[in-house]
Parts: sequence; structure tokens; C-alpha cells
Amino acid sequence: MPVTQAPITPTYADSPPGPPVLELTGISKRFNGIHALNDVGLTIRAGEVMALIGENGAGKSTMVKTLTGIYQPDAGSILLDGKPVVLKSPQEAMQAGITAVHQETVMFDELSVAENIYVGRQPTRAGGRIDWRRIEQEAEALFARLEVALPVRARVKDLSVAQRHFVEIARALSQEARVVIMDEPTAALSQREIRELYRIIAQLKAAGTAVIFISHKFDEIFEVADRYTVLRDGRFVADGALSAITEAELVALMVGRAVNDAYPKAQAEIGGPLLEVDKLCHSTEFDQVSFTLRRGEILGFYGLVGAGRSEVMQAIFGMTPGVTGNVRLEGKPVAISTPSQAIAHGIAYVPEDRQHHGAHLTMPIQQNISLPILSKIGFFLRGHRAHETQIARHFAEQLELKASHLTQHVSELSGGNQQKVVLGKWLATDPKVIILDEPTKGIDIGSKAAVHRFISELVTRGLSVILVSSELPEVLGLADRVVVMQHGHVRRVFERGEATPEIVVAAASGIELESARQEENAA
Repeated sequence: MPVTQAPITPTYADSPPGPPVLELTGISKRFNGIHALNDVGLTIRAGEVMALIGENGAGKSTMVKTLTGIYQPDAGSILLDGKPVVLKSPQEAMQAGITAVHQETVMFDELSVAENIYVGRQPTRAGGRIDWRRIEQEAEALFARLEVALPVRARVKDLSVAQRHFVEIARALSQEARVVIMDEPTAALSQREIRELYRIIAQLKAAGTAVIFISHKFDEIFEVADRYTVLRDGRFVADGALSAITEAELVALMVGRAVNDAYPKAQAEIGGPLLEVDKLCHSTEFDQVSFTLRRGEILGFYGLVGAGRSEVMQAIFGMTPGVTGNVRLEGKPVAISTPSQAIAHGIAYVPEDRQHHGAHLTMPIQQNISLPILSKIGFFLRGHRAHETQIARHFAEQLELKASHLTQHVSELSGGNQQKVVLGKWLATDPKVIILDEPTKGIDIGSKAAVHRFISELVTRGLSVILVSSELPEVLGLADRVVVMQHGHVRRVFERGEATPEIVVAAASGIELESARQEENAA
């Protein structure tokens, strides 16, 4: 499904005068042979808010970690005020005037606000003793400058998320930061707190600070940012003035990829409802989630950070207490409050974090695969090992597992082969429904292709699949229908033929494209 987009020529007419404060050229970073960033460039000037835009996995987080000294690039250069710099650590990045305000703040909870602002660089008095009075006075002056009422002696553990962000911004000001990176800063804020953050961003801009603003919310981007830079698959796509582009054009730049034969789609007969979820609710994670999974169907779930997709799946698998709503399997109500009950009902869940929740890395392959079915094969019965080996070999062959032997520890395998072990482990339970949460996250292209083929084949064997993925081509290429979530709610459900990249990302971002409005009117 090709994406049609008009060419966008970057223009710097709206940029403040003067040379760039920060300039990246040819930045590349590889992990296990895979490019997280590939020849990326970025430019930002004093007093400018630059929106860094891209899908999940586009390279934004790697870019932030490179700018803050956590990662060092394999190639390329970073210029500050036109001079090359090498940022070997977060401390060096801060000393150079680059700091970040993250969605999840990292501070010392038991220390006070003032102590957190000056931790590691406290001013001292004669004799080398810390000048606590000066620390508190300077912290108060910083908050007065920000026009924020925050007691500097308060413990950070007692602050709200927004107040923690203000402490990080004050810390950046205390270090005379030239560049402040805000990474999804509004994800857990109320509307009032968001407006307060907007005001502070305007203050930073007026003071000549360069701000890199990362958000999945297009209304925020167009409200606070002057310019944009779009990354896709670790590559630079486009940049320019936000005044010269529409939301629809930005979406097209983000997702401008065709879904092609890289995602094989086996033909399977789709039957009636198998799993029905009705008004599933949790007080903090999701609300009124309803959907139906049909026999022989691959049902895709897509959403941006914080959409609540994984939380819903964990609830269905019995991992989350305090959930209300109804679940029916094969037309019959089922009550699932533990994973063992879910397995008994024929539901399997392959988690996103395979290393911590999916596999026992220090155990052999065959023991990992047999773990969920020990009660069936009899751990202490004669012939147990032979049966275990037979089952493990069966799934190792089906999944094209690359290992020296079945007694090899999972920790010795590549990421892709670890994922195959986790898949084999849950398929060995002979499920009716298998939930795959980010099944190809962090694995190489070859292993991805094998997993894609296997997912496509699962439904031909009578299984029904829920595929949760942040990779839009993966969802569109494999799913029969796509459920789009945003902020814990089901926003839309698309049939395979109508699920284009533009309207899916638009729905996940909470914006309306003209094509989406036309479809709704036609319906």
C-alpha cells in the first residue's frame, strides 16, 4: 500500500538568525549489526523548538541517548556552536550544555528539591563544607524565574509528575543548558499541568534556549514547536517549518513505507467469534475496551506509547488484579484471574520482554519449552526427558531455531532465537488463542522473516492470533483487522482493506484525516 505524498522542501525562513547551536551530521549507530540510526542529521538554533517526530522504533530514543552521552555514535559528528564535541558520558553532555527531561524522571527520591537540582556540584563554603543556605536560595531564585511555586525543601518522593519535570527544568537552567530535550514530557500530566509546561517552554525559547520536543501528540507539536525533523527506520526523512506543513503530510512522512511481500499472508478461513471481550476496565490502565477475535483470524493491535495495548493483553491473561468486564471464549463466559487459568482455557501470552518475562535464560532450550506443560508430560515419570526432547525438537524445527543442541542455554542464543524459544514454549500448550506482544522487537531481519512466516501459518493450523506491534508495516502486512488504541481506549477498528498507514497513525495520534472523515461519513 504505497503512500502518496507531495515533496516537501525544507525552508529555514522562520528560523531565528545566527548559526546553529547544535548540528548533527551523518550520525550512525548500530546494535548487533542493525542500524538504529543511519546517516542522520539534525539542526537546531537558539530560541527554537524543534519537534523530533517518528513512529515507535524510528530512532528517536537512540538519538536522545546519543545527544546526552549515553551512546557514542559509530560515525558522524556533533557540533556545538560550530565546534566538534565528543560526548563520552551524560556528565560531559551536561557540561556541554545539553540536558534531557524524560517522561520518567530519574532523581533521588529521599533528597529535597534543592538537593536534587545541585546534586554532585554543591557550592561550598570556606573549609569545604556544603553551603546549604546558598543551595536553597539559588533553587528558590530558579523557581521564581520559572514562575513556579514549589517548596525547595520538599522531598522529591512527595512531588507530582509535573513538579518533577519542573525540578529537572530548574536543574537544566542552573547548568545554563544550551539545549533542553523534552522526551514525551506530557504523557502523565493533567491539562492544567500541560498548559503550565507550555508556558515554561515559551520562557526557555524567549531566553534563547534550544528545545528538542518529542511527542506523539500532534496538537502539542503544532502548539509548541517551530520546526520539525522526521525520522523513519533510523533515517532522516525531512525537516522544515511547521507552518509550511499539515498534520496529514506529517503522518505521510512518518509512515511512508509500502507493505509488501516481506509480510507473507497465508490464506485461512475466518469463522465466527472465538474470544469476545466486553467493556474491560481498569482504574488506571484502560477503560471500556471491547473487541472480538474470530476463529482463524490475526487481529492486530496498534497504538502509540501509553495506548494501553499490553496492559489489556496482560489483563486477559490473568496478570492484572482489579479488572472488570466480561470475557467469553467459544460463547461461554470465563473468569480468568491467574495465568494458569488462562492456559487451562487455551489462551497463551508471549510477552514483549522475553529476557525477563518470556524465558529462563540460564536453563536449556528444551526445559524452557516444556515448562508450561510439565503437568502433562510428568516431570518425574519415566520417559520424561525423551518426551521433552521430542516436543522441543518439533518446535525448534518448525521455527527454524538456530542452536548447537537442545541442551544449550537460552542465554547463549541470539535475540531472534531466544524469541523463537519463547514462541515454542507457548505453542507447546496447544492454545486456541495466542497473544503475541511485540514478537519481533529487537531481532534481526532474517529472524523477523521467519517469525512473520510462522505467525501467518499459525492461523492455517486452527489458531487465532492477537498481534500487538509498534511496527505499522508488520500490523498492516499480517493482520486481518486492526484495532487502534489511544490513551486506554479503542479508537477505531479497521478491516484489512481499509487500514492504510495514514488513517491508522492518524487514529492512534488522535487526529482526523480527510480520508478518515470521508470513510466515517460513508459508513
